[in-house]
Amino acid sequence: MKILLLNQVFYPDVAATAQHLRELAPALVEQGHEVTVVCARRAYEHPEQLYPARETWQGVQIHRVYSTSFGKRAKWRRAADFASFIVTSCARLLLLPRHDVVVALTTPPLISFIGAWRAKLWRAKFCYWVMDMNPDEAIAAGWLRGDSVMAKMLERMSRFSFRRASWIIALDRFMRDRIVAKGIAPEKIAVLSPWSQDQDVRFDAAGRNEFRAKHGLQDKYVVMYSGNHSPVHPLDTLMQAAEQLRSDAAIVFCFVGGGSEFKRVQRWAETGKRTNVLCLPYQPLAQLSASLSAADAHVVVMGNAMLGLVHPCKIYNMLAVGAPVIYIGPQPSHVTEILERPGVEYPWCSVRHGEGKILAERIQQLRLHVAPRQCPASLAAVFAKDVLLPRIIAGIEQTSLT
Repeated sequence: MKILLLNQVFYPDVAATAQHLRELAPALVEQGHEVTVVCARRAYEHPEQLYPARETWQGVQIHRVYSTSFGKRAKWRRAADFASFIVTSCARLLLLPRHDVVVALTTPPLISFIGAWRAKLWRAKFCYWVMDMNPDEAIAAGWLRGDSVMAKMLERMSRFSFRRASWIIALDRFMRDRIVAKGIAPEKIAVLSPWSQDQDVRFDAAGRNEFRAKHGLQDKYVVMYSGNHSPVHPLDTLMQAAEQLRSDAAIVFCFVGGGSEFKRVQRWAETGKRTNVLCLPYQPLAQLSASLSAADAHVVVMGNAMLGLVHPCKIYNMLAVGAPVIYIGPQPSHVTEILERPGVEYPWCSVRHGEGKILAERIQQLRLHVAPRQCPASLAAVFAKDVLLPRIIAGIEQTSLT
């Protein structure tokens, strides 16, 4: 079977969707399928870096297309970069031979629309792996007016993707409910969470010590937010807690990653001369275990309006390194449902947005809790790659038979 994977980021990029696709694609090849990927040449966080236009990697045929590199400093810049990738992707898709199945993700927003149309013209099956929901997310974030002509047009494109899909992967039950509310048949939606990066992320005691020594974190209690810094994951409450605990030299708040809000956090730390705040760029995949293991508590954030529109993927790698969890966001959510599972005893705390003072108190309490750095077996089994990846492969294969 010939399978096309369509997404802006792929190997060797380190963005979350790239990491999951880089494990799905070779696994499909191992099952005897011909796999082609269409993605962007530019690195997601460092657009000045260009990957080869054509490459064969672990049996996967990779076609990387051109896109502009205006960056994320303004919405028009991001829109131009997205649009250029979509245009060049369309051109490349016109030149490809027919595939049996098209699998599209959601980077950039609504690339699934292109995948759905290509599948329709090929008379192929279409699978939609929904990593986030747009234009719903853009409207909820205030980037787009819900009653605007653009919003209505994008919504029609989104619904076409859902209707055309033979199989849809939603990341949690809240996302599934959002999709069903659009009139999509529940029976063609599977709820499959992203898996933790089992091969790349684990508790690394030696790496922890090395990372902490390198960044002057010895004898510190490290509260870490690692990943994409985005307005949909508002960090103000965490920053308020850092301000509350500014006089406590034993606690350091470490912000690791990138995204449109990362520079704002950097400026806040630098201009306020906050010595209890450390900002670091995305860490290479080979060093991810070390950086994540270096934290004494990890933070996962979800905006109040984002429930079911985005998914808190960070939680899986937190569990993989056995780190205590600090959750900031609406309740219930996928995060609270994981940590409140019957029989699960795991160190964590939660607050709602705006409760910076309460969060500071909870961090002080969590600091006193010493627990083994190991994810409970009941949770590890649910979110392991060896469990979830075969289910996605089976779903794609089954789609081709219907």
